[in-house]
Amino acid sequence: MQLILDFEKKLEDFHLHVHHEGDASRIGILGASGCGKSMTLRSIAGIETPDRGLIRLGGRDLFDSSQKVNLRPQERRVGYLFQNYALFPTMTVEQNIMAGVRGSKEERQKRAQEMVRAFQLEGLEKRRPAELSGGQQQRAALARIIAYRPEALLLDEPFSAMDYFLKEKLRLEMKQVLQEFEGLSILVTHDRDEAYQLCDHLLLMHEGSVIAGGPTKEIFDHPKTVEAARLTGCKNISRIRPLGPHRICALDWDNLELTTQEEVTDDITHAGIRAHDFFPCAGENAENRIPMKAPVLTELPFEWYIVLQNKIWWKVPKDIRSHDFSESLPRALCVDPSAIMLLSLL
Repeated sequence: MQLILDFEKKLEDFHLHVHHEGDASRIGILGASGCGKSMTLRSIAGIETPDRGLIRLGGRDLFDSSQKVNLRPQERRVGYLFQNYALFPTMTVEQNIMAGVRGSKEERQKRAQEMVRAFQLEGLEKRRPAELSGGQQQRAALARIIAYRPEALLLDEPFSAMDYFLKEKLRLEMKQVLQEFEGLSILVTHDRDEAYQLCDHLLLMHEGSVIAGGPTKEIFDHPKTVEAARLTGCKNISRIRPLGPHRICALDWDNLELTTQEEVTDDITHAGIRAHDFFPCAGENAENRIPMKAPVLTELPFEWYIVLQNKIWWKVPKDIRSHDFSESLPRALCVDPSAIMLLSLL
């Protein structure tokens, strides 16, 4: 389903300017808190009104300032999942699901039972939201939204208030829901893992603007800018000085000299390396050799974090029963030229 976003909204100390055009079915909007993600979602839903511009969904103009079009939220045929789910507290699960469904009482009850089965809410139909777990509340809220067959499903940080175990469980359930949903879904998140797992297409936002957009895996593989690399989780970023078409000096890594596969063009100002992309190397003359100077080790349940003297981070998978890595540290690390990301400023 085609989505066109080309609008702006000015607040007292913030300027939101969003541009996107495409027909991806599962879109993620990834960015830090306060960058404009939720305001973008609320503008699509009709909760916020942009100052000017266009919002078009599947050939329908939801908002067009030039034509004075601004559909009411209930006319936009979008379902909005709030962070707190916004279930009606005095209604049962069944009544919540029926609330947005049109038709006779029998038709509404039939649709509610379809959603109860689809979202595995059997036995909970007569319970109220306060009697449900967090996961059950989320499923009930999704069932209520999808019951009236929206064209788009808008998800605003749906896992932000959950503990780790519940978050992992509900991500898998949400992935199944989004795969089966026939319309467009847009997920707002500050969590790169959520964006990678649930979205086929990604928009990166920074300070009110979309700074990158494209297929999710391509954005992670080739972020292209410093801020995009940071948003996709790159911990190792250094200013560089070009030494040749495929050679750089990393100024923030003790002037480490590295060979790159990608050509160093005039707009390149930084380099980035994912913390998992290093590997031990023993040869003194190995390409892109990095001496293992003064490493500082931090143990996590399933990973070692090693920070070198030159501030490079290395992440190594570990067994939960293994607690000593110091004797296994190599004398040096290497990185393949293809793993060095060349980056420009915004």
